[in-house]
Amino acid sequence: MFHLGWFLGNGFGIQAWSETNGDGPWTGTNVTDWMKPDIYIDLAKNLERGGFDYILIEDTAMVEDSYRGTADTSLRRGFMAPKNDPMPLVPLMTQATKHIGVVPTFSTIQYPPYLAARLGTTLDHLTEGRIGMNVVTSVTDRVAQNYGYEQHLDHDERYRMAIEWADVVKALQGSWEPGAVVADPVAGVYADHTKVHPIDHRGEFFRSRGPLNTIPGPQGVVPLCSAGGSEMGRQLAALHDDTMIALSKTPESAKAYRDDMRARVAAAGRNPDDVKFLFIVTPTIAATDEEAQAASEAARIAMSSDKAVEYNLWNMSYTSGGRIDFGAIDPDTRVEDIDISKQNGEYTSIEKLFEGQQGRTLREVVASSHQVNDLGFVGSPDTVAAKMGEFMDHVGGDGFLVYMPTTRLNMAMVADGLSPALRRRGLIRDEYSGTTLRENLRAF
Repeated sequence: MFHLGWFLGNGFGIQAWSETNGDGPWTGTNVTDWMKPDIYIDLAKNLERGGFDYILIEDTAMVEDSYRGTADTSLRRGFMAPKNDPMPLVPLMTQATKHIGVVPTFSTIQYPPYLAARLGTTLDHLTEGRIGMNVVTSVTDRVAQNYGYEQHLDHDERYRMAIEWADVVKALQGSWEPGAVVADPVAGVYADHTKVHPIDHRGEFFRSRGPLNTIPGPQGVVPLCSAGGSEMGRQLAALHDDTMIALSKTPESAKAYRDDMRARVAAAGRNPDDVKFLFIVTPTIAATDEEAQAASEAARIAMSSDKAVEYNLWNMSYTSGGRIDFGAIDPDTRVEDIDISKQNGEYTSIEKLFEGQQGRTLREVVASSHQVNDLGFVGSPDTVAAKMGEFMDHVGGDGFLVYMPTTRLNMAMVADGLSPALRRRGLIRDEYSGTTLRENLRAF
């Protein structure tokens, strides 16, 4: 069996909202209701019915304006803004469900370790152990400037900071020993102070005395998640992750990635079976293979439209950390003539986008390639389920992080179409065996 997660790629932000924007005709009232909890609660209920382990909520705290030096594209088309803080949404999603986990994003430059540890533990209590923490270093100077920095730290420095951040958060969440809570109303003793300890951390980036001023949640130390294909990103994951967002475009590269990461986890003194690597995928599902192939072909053709090209160039500008304005580059420039060395964002994302594209122009690349693809998962629910099973057989595990526009049609296609087809093959769980996110991640 394998695990399933859902990537809420627009965070607690504006979801698919405009057919003319390329979002399709099933967007409902998203344009006016995205800031309300209803669609996210519906998402959680549907995916729990579908046997998903968790929903990961992306977050960015800025208005992007590196593309052509203006926020016009971001705000006109609703790219990454507007967006609400995801933390208050989490208990609403879990209150309406019983099993599925929710993993909001914690940026290491937005949440000091004590704030993050306390918030994570509070949410662990409110969700009865179904919270995870997606650790990101943030990408752009604009985010950093919103939190008091002149510009963002360099890539590797950010990851050193993230590794220390995770160390401190875990130490704070472990600052109450087992048995510290006595809770004896007869004796009038709530806690044993000899079992509650300061951590007295003084590091390169952070200082924190501790201890945490709240009791451990159901999971104790909250499960961590991250994404990163770079050397430093892999180090962070090997040391701290319970689940990881993995990006690969073929079964062969996915197997190599997972094998490498499992070796790194083992070298860090941890059990590789305790870390679940979920490969992000954008499947195309329809009632029949023919309908799905037609939809996939229509999407391929649409990639060369002006709106799609604008989005890809905008996204690449953001992904570079705001350091490269791809809107200012002649689209007929060959990719090998574009200097990407000054980027400071998601290094491997840009590199992978240009990988093997020598001789092609920027226009040709952005009109035919995305960072995340369908891994060949195009077809009816039965066909896609079979292909997912074959992929996992080759890779060895651990599952998929599904990335589709958040519409109620897509929820139904996955929860009522794909998941039953996967269950008929014995590929995903029939029921939840654990009560916490960590227990469900480690169930198989």
